Amino acid sequence: MRELHWPGMETWLWNRKANKGFATIPKTMPLILKIMDEMTKGAPVSSTYLTLWCHTWDNSFVILNKHGDMANASGFGGQRGEHTWATRMKKLQELKFIDIKPGKSGPMGNAIIFNPHFILRWHNSVKTPGLTATSYAALVETALEIGAGDMLVEWTPFPPDGAPPVIPQPVIDAAAKAKVDLPTKGGAE
Repeated sequence: MRELHWPGMETWLWNRKANKGFATIPKTMPLILKIMDEMTKGAPVSSTYLTLWCHTWDNSFVILNKHGDMANASGFGGQRGEHTWATRMKKLQELKFIDIKPGKSGPMGNAIIFNPHFILRWHNSVKTPGLTATSYAALVETALEIGAGDMLVEWTPFPPDGAPPVIPQPVIDAAAKAKVDLPTKGGAE
């Protein structure tokens, strides 16, 4: 269909297999970002989150050694740019989308990005203010349409702060398994 509508445009398209500098994101990311901003009215965090995601090497870990660059990429410039970025990072941590640990660049030196589907499932289970039923339903429906197996696994909500997150286990359901190829515990994608 692409070739029918845009013949001969291959050289003008970005190809992750031919170019370095790409990030892998869930196809639900636009909805995830929308929900994040709805949950943080007046202080949107989506641009900060997307910047973090684009700084990982598909291992959910980010070294935060260039705060000014990350603030700028998140849309925060000027004298207060880094402060605004740091505030949004702390908000993402409060909402459990990420965790932050110290490193050689200071108290905000390293970050880990948790699976946003699991985090939003947790927020839904505890009825976090700002998470609307409409937006959450749209996320679930879209995730199921695209076969996002992490929306079909049994899981336990996050334990109290300080404890490690619970690792969800796949649902052993023949109908679900036939519909979506779930990852195995061994980590094969």
